[in-house]
Formats: sequence, structure tokens, C-alpha cells
Amino acid sequence: MILNISGVVLLGVIVFLFFRKDGLKASHCIVVTLFGFYLASTGIAPSITAGGESLASLLGGIKF
Repeated sequence: MILNISGVVLLGVIVFLFFRKDGLKASHCIVVTLFGFYLASTGIAPSITAGGESLASLLGGIKF
């Protein structure tokens, strides 16, 4: 069975876990979120997307 999870949802869960377990403050969450939105509108966004897709395909190709 293949499970597809959106990268945004996965990163959101990670930030939530940091917030709950590691003492990440709400202001840190806001800064991280704003950084992500601003980064998505820059010229480097396609490279980040391609790198994420490459990493996902690499991890998806691992056979256990």
C-alpha cells in the first residue's frame, strides 16, 4: 500500500510536534510560516520543489 502525504501537511505536523514537545513558541511558528510563504514567492522556489520531489522519489524507491 502506498501512502501519499502532502509535504505541507507533513511539515505542519513536524512544526506542531516541535510546538508541543520541544517548547517552540507560537511566535516561532508564525515566523516559520511567514518565512515559508515568502520563500515560495522567490526565484529559488522551483529548485526547492525539485529537490523535494527528488528526495521523495529517492525515499519512495527504497525497498525493505
